[in-house]
Amino acid sequence: MSVQTIDTTTDRGGQDTEPGRSWNPIGRILFRFGFLYFGLFCVLYPQPLFAFLGPIDHWLPANWMRHWMEAPLPVVKWVGRTVFGADVDLHDSGSGDQAVFWVLVFCILVVAVAGTVLWTVLDRRRVEYHRLSAWFLLFIRLCLAGQMLGYGFAKAIPNQMPQPALTTLLTPFGDFAPMGVLWSQVGVSPVYESLLGTAEVLGGLLLLLPRTQLAGVLLSLVSMAQVWVLNMTFDVPVKLLSFHLMLLCLVLLVPELPRLTALLTGRAAGPAATPQPFRTRRAVRIAAVAQVLLAVWFSAGDLWNGVRGWNEYGSGSPRSELYGIWTVTGFDRDGQPVPPLLTDQTRWRRLVFDRPELAVVQRTDDELMPFGAQIDSGAHRLVLHSAKETTDVADLTYAQPAPDRLVLTGQLDGHPVTITLDQVDLDRMPLRRSRGLHLIQEYANFGKVMGE
Repeated sequence: MSVQTIDTTTDRGGQDTEPGRSWNPIGRILFRFGFLYFGLFCVLYPQPLFAFLGPIDHWLPANWMRHWMEAPLPVVKWVGRTVFGADVDLHDSGSGDQAVFWVLVFCILVVAVAGTVLWTVLDRRRVEYHRLSAWFLLFIRLCLAGQMLGYGFAKAIPNQMPQPALTTLLTPFGDFAPMGVLWSQVGVSPVYESLLGTAEVLGGLLLLLPRTQLAGVLLSLVSMAQVWVLNMTFDVPVKLLSFHLMLLCLVLLVPELPRLTALLTGRAAGPAATPQPFRTRRAVRIAAVAQVLLAVWFSAGDLWNGVRGWNEYGSGSPRSELYGIWTVTGFDRDGQPVPPLLTDQTRWRRLVFDRPELAVVQRTDDELMPFGAQIDSGAHRLVLHSAKETTDVADLTYAQPAPDRLVLTGQLDGHPVTITLDQVDLDRMPLRRSRGLHLIQEYANFGKVMGE
């Protein structure tokens, strides 16, 4: 964190002696602030430290984040009411940009500024923080590596942005939020998503492997800058964390700025300038082995979560026994055919089966209605119930006179019905069609709107 380069010498036993030059006053003040701000952020923001749990994370309770936030939450809520006039609280929504997190960061900033002033007054005779900065940079590098590996494996095993669901194919493009557009765009190309994740994984590993830390910082900076720009422009609620991870990369680059400048100007770059907390060669070797083991530990936990996600909700998860999009070709209620009027909110237009125990009805007004589904393939029985209640909406038997034809008979909302459906050929949909790679294309392909 210093502005000046710190010179160190090594005795014959391999032990670093104290630096021979002092830091300038601005460098000391910046270090104090950075130490307090980024140190508190990594500890209090409910994510960076949990990467160190590795595979143990699998056995943590689902609401572990709320438990971690319970200690500072009363103070954060008081600051929200007193300073910003807002009642903030932690919601189990998966968003990292909730108001409570912004107030938390504000509290960290205030504490860091006040702590820097107090530290500067009480420790004004100190001329350098070589040892403390070494431990600080090691700590934030490990935190950054854990986050890079976590987010990287979530994409390398393409779970974070899964392939668009069948209901997504029926949703008009204009109904998507920007985040939905980004998720669908990346999910359409699992190879592209895996490559993005592989770059993040590589950045995390390079941060932990001996002699590759600078390369890891540079790769992580490029990756996180891209992530932050996407989060800002597609309104993804991980702006706070991605921005701070990018800042951590910049902090880690500060000691190496002279080397990078020399390299860019064609001069000899020289040895690594980042201060190291370990004084003897033996300690350096032990630390190197420990960091390699930590990389394995991080990766094991992330791989565990990735494989589990792939099998539970990713592309490897089970599909419904009636998987597909089924278009209603006939709808009889109380023995009378029901015409497909756009104003009729009771008639079905399509029935979608994607995940087990879930069915989605698209009404003639195009509204998508999710239902819980119980499919008994032996009895050929289909029971639909409200997604929010256990009340049965439909009790139907089904028959398949052909693989792409379905006939439902039974009770729907208390009325006898007979519904005939034809299965949509998903391979005819441009977004799902396996088009392959075209190295030679006379015209651009934008789909049906621009012409195939």
